[in-house]
Amino acid sequence: MPPPLSRPNHEVTPLYGEEFAADPYAVYERLRKYGAVAPVEIAPGVGAMLVIDYRAALDLLHDPATWSKDSSVWLDSVPEDSAVMPMLRGRPNALFTDGEVHARYRRVIHDSFERLEPHHLRQLVREVADSLISSFAQDGQADLVGQFARVLPLLVFNRVFGLPDESSELLIEGIAGMFDSETPEQAAAADAAYTRYITELTQLKQRERGQDLTSWFIDHPAELSAEEVVHQIVVTLGASYEPLSNLIGNALSRMLVDDRYYGNLSGGALTARDALYDVLSNEPPMANYSAHYPRRDVYFHGVWMRAGQLVLVSYAAATTQNGRSAPGESVGAAGSGGGSHLAWAAGPHACPAQQPALLIATTAIERLTAWLSDIELTVSYDQLKWRPGPFQRGLVSLPARFSPVSPDSAGGTPWKRSRQSA
Repeated sequence: MPPPLSRPNHEVTPLYGEEFAADPYAVYERLRKYGAVAPVEIAPGVGAMLVIDYRAALDLLHDPATWSKDSSVWLDSVPEDSAVMPMLRGRPNALFTDGEVHARYRRVIHDSFERLEPHHLRQLVREVADSLISSFAQDGQADLVGQFARVLPLLVFNRVFGLPDESSELLIEGIAGMFDSETPEQAAAADAAYTRYITELTQLKQRERGQDLTSWFIDHPAELSAEEVVHQIVVTLGASYEPLSNLIGNALSRMLVDDRYYGNLSGGALTARDALYDVLSNEPPMANYSAHYPRRDVYFHGVWMRAGQLVLVSYAAATTQNGRSAPGESVGAAGSGGGSHLAWAAGPHACPAQQPALLIATTAIERLTAWLSDIELTVSYDQLKWRPGPFQRGLVSLPARFSPVSPDSAGGTPWKRSRQSA
């Protein structure tokens, strides 16, 4: 057996705070001195090992015999009130289970999303996008993250899970807080709001079924218990929302500084889907996640891992280890010496809803840029602020300006140029 690597005085690098948020890729480059796996800290006093090599990431993600998703042993070593606990605490759902239990939960999610008719989903996204755009289109300026990218997915998911729009505020409070909490108190409050939303949703659908994901979860042949239904919704909403909202915001930010997308944004050499693949390859919306735990002590790509130790995969570092394209340089770069991006993860726990996510993001961006066709940033790209945190890669805001438009009461199109801009 190979000897363990000796690193008695290694530096532990934090993956939180303003410095990391401002330039995580510089941090990843510094971490490469450790090899395929590096020691990091994801919250004060909470350490982890981060896989930053593409091949090592694939080896881990495709090896459920060695790596488990069960966090129970690791949780014993972490303060219960840690701010990262909502993202890592084990639950009986598809994210935190293995083997047949995981396969059963995943079938429910996959089969239910398969029932979402693409045409109907696209129409729903268009309706939600139009409603949001109408709230700021006449202003001539907007925060395209806070007023669009972070709101649209929640309104869409709120509907496909079967609740009216007015219930979305509780969902926003819960999910946003889970990713952005900086204190244990904020994390606990967000967790409570999210749990309350899910509980109300499932109680309603137990009484009154509909053509929605919650009802399909409940009625699936896997016969989930009421508790299991709640936990599948918890993971599906959380794992869908954050990456999708960041994907939309990050793609828009790149489009707005790249002339290939427009003379005006509605007609250019490149499309919204090109921008999305650009982000998936160069600015993954979930930068670091895929929490795994060795089932036994294991020697992995030059490093000894203890059984039950937290190991995260850096989709961002692994995909871009052989170089990263800045906005405007290239589109669709594969990264990692020609390999595919890892933004959806890989292996048995890869995202089961990739196509619906791409449909939502593409439709949202196309709708926005069709009507606000001369959008431009009000600050330079390098002045944009990024949200701190170890897991996500998302903008704080995306300030933009455009020619004001107003609703078309005649009904021919949703918008027309306002007289003020003529």
